[in-house]
Amino acid sequence: MFATQNFNKKMSNRKMITAALPYANGPVHIGHLAGVYIPADVYARFQRRSGKDVAFICGSDEHGIPITIRAKKEGVTPQDIVDKYHEIIKKSFSDLGISFDEYSRTTSANHRETSQDFFKVLYEKGKFTEEMSEQYFDEQAGEFLADRYIVGTCPNCGNENAYGDQCEKCGSTLSPSELINPKSMLSGNVPILKETKNWYLPLNEYEDFLNQWIIEGHKDDWKPNVYGQVKSWLNDGLKPRAMTRDLNWGVPVPLPNAEGKVLYVWFDAPIGYISFTKEWAAKNGKDWKDYWQSEGSDLVHFIGKDNIVFHCIIFPAMMKAHGDFNMPKNVPAFEFLNLENDKISTSRNWAVWAHEYVEDFPGQQDVLRYALLSSAPETKDNNFTWKDFQTKNNSELVGIFGNFINRVAVLIHKYYDGIVPQGDASASELTEINKSAKEISGFLENYEFRNSLTALMNLARFGNQYLQTEEPWKTIKDNPEKAAHSLFVGAQIAVALAQLCEPFMPFSSEKLLNMFNVQKSDWKDIETKSVLIQTGHKINEASLLFSKIEDDVIEAQIQKLEDTKQNNKKTNPNANPMKEEIQFDDFAKIDLRTATILTAEKVEKADKLLKFTVDTGVDVRTVVSGVAESFSPEELVGKQVMILLNLAPRKIRGIESQGMFLLTTKPDGKLSFVTPDDSNVENGIEIG
Repeated sequence: MFATQNFNKKMSNRKMITAALPYANGPVHIGHLAGVYIPADVYARFQRRSGKDVAFICGSDEHGIPITIRAKKEGVTPQDIVDKYHEIIKKSFSDLGISFDEYSRTTSANHRETSQDFFKVLYEKGKFTEEMSEQYFDEQAGEFLADRYIVGTCPNCGNENAYGDQCEKCGSTLSPSELINPKSMLSGNVPILKETKNWYLPLNEYEDFLNQWIIEGHKDDWKPNVYGQVKSWLNDGLKPRAMTRDLNWGVPVPLPNAEGKVLYVWFDAPIGYISFTKEWAAKNGKDWKDYWQSEGSDLVHFIGKDNIVFHCIIFPAMMKAHGDFNMPKNVPAFEFLNLENDKISTSRNWAVWAHEYVEDFPGQQDVLRYALLSSAPETKDNNFTWKDFQTKNNSELVGIFGNFINRVAVLIHKYYDGIVPQGDASASELTEINKSAKEISGFLENYEFRNSLTALMNLARFGNQYLQTEEPWKTIKDNPEKAAHSLFVGAQIAVALAQLCEPFMPFSSEKLLNMFNVQKSDWKDIETKSVLIQTGHKINEASLLFSKIEDDVIEAQIQKLEDTKQNNKKTNPNANPMKEEIQFDDFAKIDLRTATILTAEKVEKADKLLKFTVDTGVDVRTVVSGVAESFSPEELVGKQVMILLNLAPRKIRGIESQGMFLLTTKPDGKLSFVTPDDSNVENGIEIG
């Protein structure tokens, strides 16, 4: 089925909203939050408040090469990796108020069955072609190599560590056959080409459909960055793409004689949206087909720009081939968020991690939500800095939004014992509430999150300006009716802000609703009603909504990033930081010499100590050193070493030690002597 409603831009009462499945190979960071999850949550919350039937679905993508790479790196199984990071990611989303109706995982039995059934429908309809192709094979590892397990020299920029699917230095998309001097990441050996059979989806057969649906059907309502990328792909022409892979981690291909083959991760992952909806529907007495297969449902995908091709070409082609699913009404993909003017990188640890933010800024989830929304990379890459984060909190949330709310609540308590005073319900100032609500609605329906947030803050600015003009703290003395009216109006604006900020800052909204002792209302009420809180209504005590973030807190976060930057410069990531800087005169006092160990023996009742007699060229002296766990006495006799000669003597276990050997610690924890390259160097030669 491909219903005509897919080309109809009329909004439906049912919203099937998905957010890109995060790879369960690491935590989520602010780039993920700003580019997918917070905007998706704002949209889902807004649609619920607008009375829509919403299913907001996501889950962990637990298949694919990033999982297996992380597992090999950590020396554990892929299941260990996904179990660990699924919980971390799920908790981070919950802590930040991302209101998924269902957050599941692609290793579930339900997902496995759903994705296999989807594959079998396409197979039985003859939608696949079976093709033999030559793929790189690691003979030592005994397995075919996924693109990410092949490294070599990029043909475009010469980067010697390019992957088989992409060069991360120049950004080029590659295929393994394009790499110069390809090698297997599993063994380091040169892989061979070996024939294998896989099942391909001929995307070229869907070009006419995609051109009609997107290029003709969505030229006016899809974001230019999405529309442009899809148009470019279609102009270049589509080719058949393998929907199976020769791997041992993933959803097994549900066909006879397909051992060792799994579904391509970009085949099974988007089907996760469907399988997770099934789970949610079963728990809540719903029919999942109402959300995926009915004409009264709008499907909206929230993704980053790197996923556009999968959600706008491959997945729609899959659903078209299947025949029973709606096409997405919109795919509002976001660009990338940079951090302190540098590209966010998980491999370089250049990120602000969601779970660490929650720990470092307890109770301030909405500050991050606000800061990321105000810098959301909607149509181009944007930048996050800690200083800007601080300014947005201190100047906007504290200085504008929080200041207005606090003034209204405090003054109502001060002059009216917390009772909303009498005012004119037809006052022209109240139309600003309806105007703001409609403006925010319009922006959110059009996926303009930054503009919608600005409209919200403009209402708070209006409230501040109104109070400043009316000055109820002054008029209360000589014109009490005017003072009462101004605080009546202020209360209406404050409650409007409490209602309208919920999609953006849900934690703050909850506090505000409690402060003004009101319930969450329908969005339509705020667009149409002039009075949101009645005269005589009792409000609760005022409390600070936001608190100022001091410089030392921000400096600590900046220093954390600086430490990361310095650590990334290390050629040995296990190296300890440099010790405190010394002057040349301090170094000149050190007397390092070459020396030879003459005798070595264990020190009684000391497991770690050996006693040495050493020929320093200056004299023969005794040295006690804690090296017994790394060396036997016998293997050290006759060894040439380096010794710190002018170290003040000290007694160790009653033995006077007259120097210190130069040693280093190997990765396995064992000690190693620092020795001269030339074994014929005389004893007593100065070093330095």
